[in-house]
Amino acid sequence: MKRPQRGYAAGPFGQVHYQDTGGDGIPLILCHQAPITSRQYDNVYGLLKEAGCRAVGIDTPGFGMSDVTDFVPHVEDYARAVPAVMDHLGIKQADMLGHHTGAMIVSEVAIQFPDRVRNLIMNGPGPFSEEERKDWMEGIVEAKEKTFTHKADGSHLSEAYVGRMAWMDPEKDTELVTRYIVEQLQGFGPFWYGHHAAFLYDHAASIAKIKHRTMILTNSGDIIKPQAEKTKELRPDWDYIEIEGGKIDPMDQVPEEWVAAVVKFLKG
Repeated sequence: MKRPQRGYAAGPFGQVHYQDTGGDGIPLILCHQAPITSRQYDNVYGLLKEAGCRAVGIDTPGFGMSDVTDFVPHVEDYARAVPAVMDHLGIKQADMLGHHTGAMIVSEVAIQFPDRVRNLIMNGPGPFSEEERKDWMEGIVEAKEKTFTHKADGSHLSEAYVGRMAWMDPEKDTELVTRYIVEQLQGFGPFWYGHHAAFLYDHAASIAKIKHRTMILTNSGDIIKPQAEKTKELRPDWDYIEIEGGKIDPMDQVPEEWVAAVVKFLKG
């Protein structure tokens, strides 16, 4: 399949960039993890379209080609960009899927705009305790992301590459990881905004409020798989699927299995 159609919607903080596979399939909004972009779904856009979905990937404000907020944003702010894209595309209601930080964003869309959501998929939810969120904030945002500096010898690029490669196969994923690092650095805002918003967000509290039909999706190698298991305990009424294989990028590492799980739930 050729690349999805790309465009911009007028959002609450400026232009919001999106990718749209088009067609008359089931509308499915895709929200990406921090700190990358809607290209996270490049390897599954075509598979989703073939399976009968109209997949719409959205660049979170400040990431990819979407305009950045003029303040340090929260997840609640990111969620406001989603209905703007839907309105622009003439989509009244859609299924929602978010991965990691994206799972928090679609959760907040379901809370703020419940009539715009049909089914919900949380791929890697994060109902961390307050103490856990503090630890993640200090360990990632404060220690690694806010301190990121552009060095004259370019070593900041190789350091970022080595850190990201820890989650990939060094024998075959060099091009892919290079793209991830480019995405991380290409946004119009500081890339630490994404994880900062995620670790401020009380996902456990929002999970308790959601009334939509929902699936918890995880995979065996996901670093936050224990949080998916915790979500299953919090919401035993929700579907739960664990895919075998992959790490923190299941769309690239186990794409066929990932799409099969998504489509099976949505077509229920």
